[in-house]
Amino acid sequence: MEFQDKTLKCVDCGADFVFTAGEQLFFHDKHFKNEPKRCKDCKNKRMSHVGRGRASSPGSDQHAGGYQKVETKATCSGCGKETTVPFRPTQGRPVFCRECFQQRRTAAATA
Repeated sequence: MEFQDKTLKCVDCGADFVFTAGEQLFFHDKHFKNEPKRCKDCKNKRMSHVGRGRASSPGSDQHAGGYQKVETKATCSGCGKETTVPFRPTQGRPVFCRECFQQRRTAAATA
């Protein structure tokens, strides 16, 4: 499949921006279904605004400079050993230690 540069219109500022063939290939490879809606400037503004807004909320896991690392102790659903994961587990979903996670990832890639 060959891609060609496309001109799109930003939903925030209305400016035209180029969705390059390389970007389209990346989107295709990642199975993204939608084209980008914002130019790079508006996307960056939006990302910095979202980060600042969440950092000021009470009980947030962020500090003013960005995200803080979250580490949670959990029991591995695969082998049962205690591990630390870099996120807050969602209730009802399995949590795996690094070794079990890598095994599952390798098995899924070869299947």
